[in-house]
Amino acid sequence: MDGLDIVHCTFEEIGGQWSVLVNHGECVPFNEIWKNELPELTHLSGLQLMLRHSAFGRWMGEVIHEFIEKNNFTHRVHLIASHGHTVFHEPQQHMTFQLGEASAIAAQTGIPVVSDLRNMDVALGGQGAPIVPIAEKYLWKDEKLLLNIGGICNISSNQSNQLIAFDICPANRVLNALAALMGKEYDDQGNVARNGQLNEALLSTLNALPYYDRLAPKSLNNEFGIQTVGRFLSESGLNIPDQLRTYTEHIALQIARAIRDNQLLTNEGGRMMITGGGAWNTYLIERIAAHLNDLKIEVFIPDENTIQYKEAIAMALIGVLRWREENNVLCSVSGASRDSIGGALWMP
Repeated sequence: MDGLDIVHCTFEEIGGQWSVLVNHGECVPFNEIWKNELPELTHLSGLQLMLRHSAFGRWMGEVIHEFIEKNNFTHRVHLIASHGHTVFHEPQQHMTFQLGEASAIAAQTGIPVVSDLRNMDVALGGQGAPIVPIAEKYLWKDEKLLLNIGGICNISSNQSNQLIAFDICPANRVLNALAALMGKEYDDQGNVARNGQLNEALLSTLNALPYYDRLAPKSLNNEFGIQTVGRFLSESGLNIPDQLRTYTEHIALQIARAIRDNQLLTNEGGRMMITGGGAWNTYLIERIAAHLNDLKIEVFIPDENTIQYKEAIAMALIGVLRWREENNVLCSVSGASRDSIGGALWMP
């Protein structure tokens, strides 16, 4: 809910070895209309949802066009890969839907657009998530454990040349919603949580949610954080600092549990790269590091571009692979019947 991440990348592939240069990236904040409307999309009628789908695509197209013009990238953009804003994600019912009509983006920019990046995998019986691991395979292949803390916290493990990845738990989607109740966009560096009190009863309730007992592959939708987790937090009767403190501990505990239960690392330990907005949450990173200490895993925070734009870079690569008609979603991650070439192509 912070805004639209846009990154301009140059990819190079030589003999199967990929590299990427990030030329420029920025996050364009949502205007007040979209800030108010995006959380309510699941309650709209079919017609109203499709009207917002079209409008959001036009807005994205305008913003991308402005990004290209002001950064002098005209004639330097060969392809746009658009993920869109996830509204519904129900892989068990073979359905996922991301808002942002890609034909509108192509019309606004005059550039080919690849969209609907998850749909083919879901149609093949997969979770359609996470899809970032294809980029981890090609661009961050030396990292054995990769954690991304965005709205949802997800993890990837690259052991014995086989990628395993899955969603762990809601993260910033819940933390930011709690901070908003205090009039803040987010809990800066986790300082409010740091000064709260841990509530063992609430922590036990959250840790007992059935999703955490399932092994990979598995994925979460936004409603899990909003409705399921949000309900337990609001019914706890705790003040916001205590809720933030307890939920921060919950995230850290579930990360450690996910690594243990899914046997993501050998007994030798190693290090884990952390990206996404949660990497700036100092207190959360401290709690993660504390729970990973027994597993002999060291946390590693990369450069700022990777922290902020890793997922956008991954979507760009997925778009390039789709353009080249190469597999860009891995069944070892999603649980689909096979690897697939995901994405619909819109020519302006």
